[in-house]
Amino acid sequence: MERPIHRFSELFKQLGLLADDASIASFLMQHAPLPGAVALEDAPFWTPAQATLLREEILRDADWAEVVDQLNKALRAEE
Repeated sequence: MERPIHRFSELFKQLGLLADDASIASFLMQHAPLPGAVALEDAPFWTPAQATLLREEILRDADWAEVVDQLNKALRAEE
C-alpha cells in the first residue's frame, strides 16, 4: 500500500494556519530562522495542539513526516 503524498499547504491546514502561498511565505518569513538548538515541535510560536501534532508526526514517521521535514528545513533556511 502506498503512503499518501501530502502537500506543504495541507500541513498548514492541519496546523490550523492559513494555507495560501502568500500566508505560507509570510509565516516562514516571520518565524525563520529557527535556531538549530530548538526542535521544530518546541518552537515558541506553536500552540500546544500544533506542537503535539508535529511531535506525533515526527515520532511515528507517519504519512506527514516528509512534509513536516520540509517545514523544518524551510524554517531553518536562513541560518
